[in-house]
Amino acid sequence: MKPKIGLISCSGEGLSEGMVSRVATRRILEERDDVVTICLPLFLAGGQEERDFAKNSPCITVDGCRKMCAAKGVKIYGKVHPKSSIVISDIIEKDRHMKPKSKSKIEPDDEKLVQDTMKNITKEIDKVKEEKE
Repeated sequence: MKPKIGLISCSGEGLSEGMVSRVATRRILEERDDVVTICLPLFLAGGQEERDFAKNSPCITVDGCRKMCAAKGVKIYGKVHPKSSIVISDIIEKDRHMKPKSKSKIEPDDEKLVQDTMKNITKEIDKVKEEKE
């Protein structure tokens, strides 16, 4: 069995960008069999299995905003650097998306942002896989 790549998404439930992070990550998990998700709250609370995975396997963080809590949490508590970090607010700015309004669901107007986020995640997964080979 080939090792999997860990995806760690933002848990910022107070931000609409956090919702985009979680939805895009979940959809990637449904499409691919070479990734797993790591529960950020459990990771931060001391989940040894999550922390061990991050130490032994490449991880990609998907943060809602520039506070980058997921990426910082991996560095501080996992004592490793994510292979890549994606920030939803950067995608919004770069691709001129409207900021999502809902913190609890993806509205039809937000679907393009979710799709663009998924493309960014996929691109980073493929880069990590190329580096491993």
